[in-house]
Amino acid sequence: MKFASVLGVLGALSAVAVCDVKVNPLPAPRNITWGSSGPIPVKQLSLHVSNNAHAHDALNNAWTRAWTAITTLQWVPAATEAPIPHFDPFPTTAPKAKRAATKAITGVKLSVADSQADLQHGVDESYTLEIAEGSDRVAIRAQTIWGAMHAFTTLQQLIISDGQGGLIIEQPVKIHDAPLYPYRGIMIDTGRNFISVPKILEQIDGMALSKLNVLHWHLDDAQSWPMQMRSYPEMVKDAYSPREVYTKNDIRRVIEYARARAVRVIPEVDMPGHSSSGWKQVDPKLVACGNSWWSNDDWPKHTAVEPNPGQLDIIYNKTYEVVRNVYNELSEIFPDNWFHVGADELQPGCYNFSSYVSNWFAEDPSRTYHDLAQQKNRRIMMWEDIFLSTEAAHNVPKDIVLQSWNNGLGNIDNLTAAGYDVIVSSSDFLYLDCGKGGFITNDPRYNVMSNPDASTPNFNYQGFGGSWCAPYKTWQRIYDYDFTTNLTSSQAQHILGAEAPLWSEQVDDVTISSSFWPRAAALGELVWSGNRDAEGKKRTTLMTQRILNFREYLVANGVMATALVPKYCLQHPHACDFYYNQTAIV
Repeated sequence: MKFASVLGVLGALSAVAVCDVKVNPLPAPRNITWGSSGPIPVKQLSLHVSNNAHAHDALNNAWTRAWTAITTLQWVPAATEAPIPHFDPFPTTAPKAKRAATKAITGVKLSVADSQADLQHGVDESYTLEIAEGSDRVAIRAQTIWGAMHAFTTLQQLIISDGQGGLIIEQPVKIHDAPLYPYRGIMIDTGRNFISVPKILEQIDGMALSKLNVLHWHLDDAQSWPMQMRSYPEMVKDAYSPREVYTKNDIRRVIEYARARAVRVIPEVDMPGHSSSGWKQVDPKLVACGNSWWSNDDWPKHTAVEPNPGQLDIIYNKTYEVVRNVYNELSEIFPDNWFHVGADELQPGCYNFSSYVSNWFAEDPSRTYHDLAQQKNRRIMMWEDIFLSTEAAHNVPKDIVLQSWNNGLGNIDNLTAAGYDVIVSSSDFLYLDCGKGGFITNDPRYNVMSNPDASTPNFNYQGFGGSWCAPYKTWQRIYDYDFTTNLTSSQAQHILGAEAPLWSEQVDDVTISSSFWPRAAALGELVWSGNRDAEGKKRTTLMTQRILNFREYLVANGVMATALVPKYCLQHPHACDFYYNQTAIV
């Protein structure tokens, strides 16, 4: 089932373009209709709520932030749109808008049907926003406060500077909006490199502006354990330093900050693979192969996909006691109904170092690693390996949500055909850390002059360079990913959404924002309103000016997004397109 079909079912996106409208919000609303009567002045806006939602602190605070951003930024869209398919590659500068003589907008009238709905999976995030000709109010209707927050972020992009010290909305406008998918996320990895709380909050700011609603927090990994634990305070000895630690208050601060911006936080403590730091401080017997050499130069001794090795010994009885206590403690902090328990990249060679596993196999020669994997059977969310890998468990309950990261459409097809709900994170399209080369420090694959792949040299000598998931995932590659391709309608119903992971082997505070943004915003639009128009054609060309402008908007809001093009391309709409034919991408 292609995205065009999904859009046909859920409602076609439409837009009535007006030549002098500069605003091009991202993600594109499902339905936006502009009027043509001229610009409307915006004065000091006050929020008026028509029911008991007025007492909701989160809603009031969200409006205060939105209005502060509007008045502080005095936003001028940097990348405006030109008519398509006919455009002037060298447009003249448009004259500044004159102050309109029409009635000014002085308030926001908000109606929320259910102000008590919790921020959990599947909560209604729809809203309508209307600025009618002659009205002095912005009218917003939402089913929940979370939909109202999305309306506020849209309004932030609609209100711009008039060039004379005032604010305007360029034309009357009407928006009907709701996401295609309930799960729209990014993943932050704080195990490989520590990410400070302020930088995590910065990513949440970008998420809120992009209408991404799930922060998957991969808390730890084999290399470090950064969380303070009441039950096992010794675990934090495996943090990188005393300054690179999350206290309980730090974690609560992230959760509260995210919730105030309609973003859920799903924790992940990976197990049984990728488990060494922290666990070994409690009891070294919890960790198998922790003192082995990890690399695959001798495959029978291969114990990990990267340094350092370690997997929880799932035959050792004490493992379950410790795991239970750790998960119970973290569950007290994280309020979300979902909890990610990893289950990826289990390495059979690691358990060759476990006397408990060796004895378990010896008791019954018919036992296999499939039986071993089945010993771990916890909910709620796991990487797809638990079902699809060579060492998969025999029986994986259907109520477990599986996150698909390998083999693109093939694995998505297999998982949904088997009846599993799926979060799409295909590394071929959505892994944001790919294409930077590997981090292993004496990898001979970097020596492209002697690499066998260089037998027929080309401009890059075909060097593998240690990056297993190259190339770098551009915003275009992300946006053009139709991950429901060839699925039946029944299978497509099992796609809950998508998530862009950023593994942090080569990411820290200095580079995290430029690694996420604005590419994650391309995913934001893909899962909010899709990548195709009502006729089923790709909107990549239309998306170009939208994402170029949104990058500037992210930076203006303090999210340090990377540059995508020379500034010339922002100022000359579509002059940097590959094809003069604007319908080339279909």
